[in-house]
Amino acid sequence: MTEPPGNPVTVPPGPNEQWHRLHPLSPLIQAGRLLAGLLSVLIITLAQNLHRGYQARIPDLILVVVLVIAAIVRWLVTRWRLDGSTLRIETGLLRRDSKQLPVTRIQAVDVVRPLLARVLGLAELRIRLAGSSDRADGRLAYLTEQQAASVRAMLLAAHYGLDPATPEPAEQAVSQLPAGRLVAASLLWGGLTFVALALVVAVVAALAPWHVFVGLLGSLLVYALGLATATWRRISSSFGFTVALSPDGIRIRRGLLGTVAETVPVRRIQAVSMVQPLLWRPFGWCSLRVDVAGHAGHDEGSRNLKKDLLPVGSTAEARYLAQLALGHEAPAPSKPPRSARVKAPLSYHFLAAGHDAEMAVAVTGRLTRTTVWMRLEKVQSVRYVQGPVQRRLGLASVYADAAGRRVHAVFRDRTAQEAEDLLRDLAALSRTARRGETHEAEVRRFPVEPGGGE
Repeated sequence: MTEPPGNPVTVPPGPNEQWHRLHPLSPLIQAGRLLAGLLSVLIITLAQNLHRGYQARIPDLILVVVLVIAAIVRWLVTRWRLDGSTLRIETGLLRRDSKQLPVTRIQAVDVVRPLLARVLGLAELRIRLAGSSDRADGRLAYLTEQQAASVRAMLLAAHYGLDPATPEPAEQAVSQLPAGRLVAASLLWGGLTFVALALVVAVVAALAPWHVFVGLLGSLLVYALGLATATWRRISSSFGFTVALSPDGIRIRRGLLGTVAETVPVRRIQAVSMVQPLLWRPFGWCSLRVDVAGHAGHDEGSRNLKKDLLPVGSTAEARYLAQLALGHEAPAPSKPPRSARVKAPLSYHFLAAGHDAEMAVAVTGRLTRTTVWMRLEKVQSVRYVQGPVQRRLGLASVYADAAGRRVHAVFRDRTAQEAEDLLRDLAALSRTARRGETHEAEVRRFPVEPGGGE
């Protein structure tokens, strides 16, 4: 299953080249959260000041009316159309903002449906271009769900040089997160810390003065509220998490109240990380994240975006998804020499690394075990690092960095000779891999096998 070639294409003239407006209910959704807060404040104010005349409430009413008018004006001055091979989005009243998004540079088109939009049957399209940030380059908020699906299929077809009427390609689901596992892992994520703090408060209550206990109890309640909020967000954002494969990349669907359908382009994946927290290891659970190449920063070079590929799952499922994302089976890692135990006594039990002609793998961590897989064509630099303790023990570390040095596979605490050999070999292999990548198809085949994941 390969992608069609991304050659430039010109969409034939037709009704798509006419200017279109967003859905008339878009202002209601865009201003919905702010208006809900203002109305809540207004209702409380009215309840507390029933004895006062209507003149006291005029400023609050004026503010609500101004927000509604601003949202309507924004809708009136926003329009979009597919102009040949370019998606044009224009907005602005006093200062006109006209965006032109070439369809040949489109990396993904995500569909986002907040709660209020779902109730009204609407959806938002977020168009991301090559080298963009996590914030979309273009937004169409909001369209009907049917129109959003139609426009998304049209943009992807134009990007791959197909007829705009070509329907969206089918996808194959490979992983779905059970709700029970998500809830249990989320509660375990912060539950132990809360229990430990509660025990401390209980001990203080028995030994310390009353005013000290009251202060600690207040801090515990604040922490509990923050922990409950974070846990709810974790469950709500990852509920129904589904991973599927399609010709345009890895598709992820998630969300409880508001839903998100996003696509991760395979060729933009820099590295894949599997994290095994201490409290999850007895259950055999881990999380899997991908680092996706982002936009060029002003001072930091290329920035990478982290996206969950598996919020919580078994190691077998995580390894299978990692192989799908990277298109290559991971090489077997090897342990560093025993002398590294002196330098890293708390993390030596995890340390391991290895590579072959196409991929590097590195395992690090103390309490949390982290495994990083990186294809060698994504390596931007290779570093040889030797600290004073390592120099004394005859050890050194080699870092294989992806774009921006935010992601790396580290061969930690190897012998100095092995590190020098790694420095030379990884640099040569990464150059060879990059040359080979330019002659391959834009996206590798996915080795989909039935029953590969849990």
